[in-house]
Amino acid sequence: QFHQHTLPDYKQHSDVLESTIIKLYSKGVTTREIADLIEKMYGSHYSPAQVSNISKQMLPKVEAYHKRKLSDKFFCVYLDATYLPLRRETFEREAVYIAIGIKPNGHKEVIDYCIAPSENIEVWTDMLQNMKSRGLKQVELFLSDGVVGMKTALARTYPKAHFQRCLVHVMRNICAKVRVDDREKIMNEFKQIHQQTSKKEAAAVLHKFYARWNKAYSHVIKGLKEIEPDLLVFYNYPKQIRASIYSTNMIESFNNVIKRKAKPKAEFPTEQSLDAFIGIQAMSYNDRYFNRIHKGFGQVQDTLESYFD
Repeated sequence: QFHQHTLPDYKQHSDVLESTIIKLYSKGVTTREIADLIEKMYGSHYSPAQVSNISKQMLPKVEAYHKRKLSDKFFCVYLDATYLPLRRETFEREAVYIAIGIKPNGHKEVIDYCIAPSENIEVWTDMLQNMKSRGLKQVELFLSDGVVGMKTALARTYPKAHFQRCLVHVMRNICAKVRVDDREKIMNEFKQIHQQTSKKEAAAVLHKFYARWNKAYSHVIKGLKEIEPDLLVFYNYPKQIRASIYSTNMIESFNNVIKRKAKPKAEFPTEQSLDAFIGIQAMSYNDRYFNRIHKGFGQVQDTLESYFD
């Protein structure tokens, strides 16, 4: 009997093509571009509609991802929303709510995400309650920007958790309210707040900042004083991890990857297609960082475990 050895059998060939299509889709390549690439590389013709249908094979996996059982505790959880273009009745940029956590052992993962027309505290509250119902019972520290009502929502769902306001967001807000000529000086002085060796020293730097700029920008300083309890919380934790927990930079880097990969698509035709796209990114992120220890956390694992019951 004749057995050809040049090409794999049709099913294996199809599996390779389909996995290639899904990988290209996750990288932000449009369905039309994928169809053209597959034809040039493999000589197999796929229409953009067929490519779209193949990418939908990820939907059951994405659905399972949203329903999976969560770890019972995370040391810190970063919350942030980013905006991506989605076509409903009209073309709009819609909010993608994202939660990324680091466990006491230093392992990090995208806990979950959801899509809504705009950012509001009701959606955040639903998402937090969903996370708790799926097994996430304890969080030591939440980090977020200044979305109105966030601290109250966290207190309802995780009353024992602490809250750190993202200092990078605070600095951006300050810069938006001061004269251009003063921005560089103000930024350099404000950065000193998270570069001290103790909370006491940081508080002294913050109060010095108040005194220096209160005359020129009393409204800015008043706003800072109102949120002061949320600015220096990260100093309560070991110095080895403070660089990771004074801002939401880690989650923003994930958001930037999503935006960069989504850019070639111009817009997503349905919420389902956007959900699948982000789900692929989230699962890929979790696979990549599975069992990797985030910087600094490995040195203080026992200390971080002691914060939990």
